[in-house]
Amino acid sequence: MRPAPVAPTALPRNVGPALVRWYRRHRRPLPWRTDRDPYRVWVAEVLLQQTRVAQATPYFERFVRAFPNVHALARAPADRVLKVWQGAGYYARAHRLHDAARKLVRERRGRFPTTVTELETLPGVGPYTARAVAAIAFGRPSVALEANGRRVAARWTREEGDVRAPAVQQRLERTLAGVLPRSDPGMFNEAVMELGETLCRPARPRCPECPVAFACRAYRELDDPGTIPARAVRARRPRVRAAVVVLSHRGRWLAQRRSTSGLLPGLWEFPGGRIERGESPEDAARRELREETGLSAGRWVRLGTVRHAYSHFSVELHAFAAQLTGARARGTLRGHRRWVTPAEFRRLPVPKATEKVLALARVAAMSGRASRGSGSRPGRTPA
Repeated sequence: MRPAPVAPTALPRNVGPALVRWYRRHRRPLPWRTDRDPYRVWVAEVLLQQTRVAQATPYFERFVRAFPNVHALARAPADRVLKVWQGAGYYARAHRLHDAARKLVRERRGRFPTTVTELETLPGVGPYTARAVAAIAFGRPSVALEANGRRVAARWTREEGDVRAPAVQQRLERTLAGVLPRSDPGMFNEAVMELGETLCRPARPRCPECPVAFACRAYRELDDPGTIPARAVRARRPRVRAAVVVLSHRGRWLAQRRSTSGLLPGLWEFPGGRIERGESPEDAARRELREETGLSAGRWVRLGTVRHAYSHFSVELHAFAAQLTGARARGTLRGHRRWVTPAEFRRLPVPKATEKVLALARVAAMSGRASRGSGSRPGRTPA
């Protein structure tokens, strides 16, 4: 027999007005709060899905400076969008923004839909983003709960369940809907997020400063309100060892584009891949070059090793420079692979680890270590 659903906890009606008053006085002057333009609200909400406010701010400003409206974004080439987004991570978000902008221009002449249901038809717009844009940009009476909002609501109600579970999320949303001001639901949603970012933090919440501590069960009933919600145990981040080659031919480097789906979609990088068990980094780089392109190279030079931590794994990347051998350079030109000058490579959207390899390659070129005739010799010191 299935347990009966848990009824949502009712909050005092004055929670909404008290929180909005606090927000009006204490909100931070963030660039996406200058107006209720749905385009800017949408870009900000997508960026903030997986990026903290402090890190998101410069990326938001750069993005809307490059693409000030949905028409400018729709017109831009995909590589340009990815380059502007570079560094913000989770690149699928940039692809979906671009796809949605094109759909808006193609089907609606750039006008945003105003309801949650219609907004959810846009690529990459899920329930949270649709509710946030509908409430903030169009004043729709909807509750939008992201990680900060779920934490705030869970502490107000002393929610013991997993806040990521759909049933728990629905319960929290119904609770907040009961105190949602009809006059400005967007400001209430922003206030909940702001409270979670500044006072109701994951650890050591600043409860005495909270404008709605009077209604918070975690504050009233627990010695440490920070124990809610329960924290999931994070799995250890796997480490990937890989090798790449900066392959040169007549002053150009071979660049190849990743698939537009999966990890780091649509970004450009050097040929290479994982180092197999028992394989040396240079052997791995030679094998990957041969398997991916059918090419071989001579005059191998070790550039060095770079390390970078992504969200779900870390990479240790061994970088080499080499000269193309044979006369098959033109045969490598496909839609996902091209020969580019070093300056052109730096203008392509690349992963963070590839940025670091580019820096090693520049240093090597300036010092002459990767010059013509310099080979891989015992005793060479990594960069």
